[in-house]
Amino acid sequence: MKPVQCKMARVALGWGVRDLAKAAQVSTQTVVRLEKGEQLKSSTIDHLRNVLEAAGIEFIPENGGGPGIRLAKTTTR
Repeated sequence: MKPVQCKMARVALGWGVRDLAKAAQVSTQTVVRLEKGEQLKSSTIDHLRNVLEAAGIEFIPENGGGPGIRLAKTTTR
């Protein structure tokens, strides 16, 4: 997950830094540091990504158009 993807995911969910930090049980400073592009442990980045994916975000890899995100399709029954 790229720093910009984290921020885009938060915005798509309507979450602020505090919301993501609370959902991931990390400090707000950790989220801010990630979004600034600072080096974090890969396990921390993976954890934040997993939290965002569980909330309905799909990460799109860089494929010539740059990395991105989208809201996952919901299944209806």
